[in-house]
Amino acid sequence: HVQLVESGGGVVQAGGSLRLSCVASGSIFRCNVMGWYRQAPGKQRELVATIPRNGRINYADSVKGLFTISRDFAKNTVYLQMNSLKLEDTSVYYCNAIGGTTNYWGQGTQVTVSS
Repeated sequence: HVQLVESGGGVVQAGGSLRLSCVASGSIFRCNVMGWYRQAPGKQRELVATIPRNGRINYADSVKGLFTISRDFAKNTVYLQMNSLKLEDTSVYYCNAIGGTTNYWGQGTQVTVSS
C-alpha cells in the first residue's frame, strides 16, 4: 500500500505562483509513475502532469510552459511548480501514484486563484 500526502495549496492572485508537494510513503518502490491531477466543481478529474521513474514527462496542453513537475527520489516527494496561475486553474489538486495496476490517490489540496 502507498500513502500520499499533499501540501502547498492555498489562495493566490491571478498571475501568481504556488508549489505543491506530495510525500509518498509505504510501498513506494512499486510506484513507477507519479503525477498530479485536478478536479474543479462540476467537472471530471483531469490530468495535469505525470513523471515516470524513467522516461518522458507528460503535461496537459493547458499547463505546458507554465507548470513544472519534478521528483526527488531521495525524499520520496513529487512537486508541482505552478506559475502564471489563471482563474481557471482553481481546483482541488490530487497527487497520484501508479504501482503495478493500482492507482493511489492523496486527499487533495485546494488551489484557489483570485482576480
